[in-house]
Amino acid sequence: MTEAAASSRSGSGALTKEAIGTAARRLFARQGYAATSVRAIAAEAGADPALVIRHFGSKERLFLETVAIEGRFDHVTSGPLESLGARLVESLLTEAPELTFSTWRAMLRATDSDLVRSRLIAAMEEMFIEPLAPRLSGPDPELRARLVAAAISGLLDAVAILADRLIVEASVEQLVDLYGRSIQALVDG
Repeated sequence: MTEAAASSRSGSGALTKEAIGTAARRLFARQGYAATSVRAIAAEAGADPALVIRHFGSKERLFLETVAIEGRFDHVTSGPLESLGARLVESLLTEAPELTFSTWRAMLRATDSDLVRSRLIAAMEEMFIEPLAPRLSGPDPELRARLVAAAISGLLDAVAILADRLIVEASVEQLVDLYGRSIQALVDG
C-alpha cells in the first residue's frame, strides 16, 4: 500500500469514527441507551456495524465517549461560595439546558450498565464533591457537597425526566430563588 493510500484510509477512518460518534450522540440523546442499537448508529452514520465496534470497542464505550457531562459546572463551582446555590440553579436552567437535559436523560437511562453508572458517579464526584468539599467550612463538608450534587440531580430529574408541570412552568427566577436558597443552605452549613 502506498503512503498516499494509507493516509487516505486513515483520514477516511477518522471521518467514519466522527460520523459514528455524531450519530451515536444524536440517537442516545433522542432514544436513550437501551433503545439505541449498534446497527441503528451504524445506519445513521452510513457505516458498517462492524466499524462501530472496531472504532469504539463496545456500545458502552461508544456511549461513554460520546455522552459527556464532566466539566459542566466548573465555572460555577470555582466561583464565590456566597452565591453558589443560585448560580448553580441558574446555570443548569439557562446554559444550554436542552443539551444538559438530553445528556442527563441518556446517562440516567443507561445506569443499568455498571460502567455507565460508575462514570456517572465519577462525573458527580468531579463536578461537585471534589471542587466543593475542600472549600466548605463547618461540619460535614463532604456530606454537604454530596447533598449539593444530589440536589442538582433531583432538579435535573424533576425537569428532564419527570417533566414536573409546576417546576417546568415556573420561571427561571423563581426556581433560582427557591431552589437556589435550599442549595445555599447546604453550602453555608
